[in-house]
Amino acid sequence: MTITAPARHSLGEVLRGYLALTKPRIIELLLVTTIPTMVVAANGIPGLWLMVATLCGGTLAAGGANTFNMVIDRDIDAIMERTKRRPLVTGVMSARDATLFAVALEIVAFVVLAVWVNQLSAWLAMSATAFYVFIYTMWLKRRSKQNIVIGGAAGAVPVLIGWSAVTNSLAWTPVLLFLVIFIWTPPHFWALALRYRDDYEAANVPMMPVVTSLRHTTLEILIYSVVMWALTILIGPTAHLGVVYALSATVLGGLFTFYAARLYRHALADRADVGEAMRLFHFSITYLTALFVLMAVDVLVRHH
Repeated sequence: MTITAPARHSLGEVLRGYLALTKPRIIELLLVTTIPTMVVAANGIPGLWLMVATLCGGTLAAGGANTFNMVIDRDIDAIMERTKRRPLVTGVMSARDATLFAVALEIVAFVVLAVWVNQLSAWLAMSATAFYVFIYTMWLKRRSKQNIVIGGAAGAVPVLIGWSAVTNSLAWTPVLLFLVIFIWTPPHFWALALRYRDDYEAANVPMMPVVTSLRHTTLEILIYSVVMWALTILIGPTAHLGVVYALSATVLGGLFTFYAARLYRHALADRADVGEAMRLFHFSITYLTALFVLMAVDVLVRHH
């Protein structure tokens, strides 16, 4: 399949195309981790303007990074069924216009964070973009089966930004939160990659399910799930969280591990259960959202 040449499109199509470049659904998930982290850092609800400025800057930075990703990956996006309707494939805008859009988003993001939040948060956001674009998209994605493992670090940076926005510093708690998201990313993404294994194989992208066996992939998912579960429990005493968080981390981690173990059990029986993989994928989104929301609830309940 070839990339369609730019053609005439309505203003609505173009605007929707630019929005799609930013991958808003991914950004939503990143921001879900930012505000609860700010609540933990502030031991309460931070100032409204600080939260708005942090979310705006983080959204713009992530949107720019995702746009760069689509520009670089437009050739493989045209091959994969899951991505062939993305705006650069269908020709809603040119790669040049998308690149300029990405640069503009990053500039505005840096200004917003540097002026209305702090310099540390601004530079953390730029480092996440650089890592995602150069280390993950340009280097690892097409070369290594560990692509999403290492590349997942970029998606974990929002918790560092959220913490630094409040304290203008970093500590062990945000580092542990970073590690939780870092460890969460591979099982979350590999579960999806099991569903779209043929897509990645056709595009010659060495995702774990493409280059290793089903048993090995699902075993890795299970191992990462257990490590993540242990990390989330460790956060409780480190961040001085209470019983609400302790119970939440225990139950949610147990459910995540249960889904991962069930997926591995199917693999041991040599059954590639796509439905089971997608159940884990969808639960992983619920898991991360619930874990961070209940973390904030724990702080607010104890400081009410």
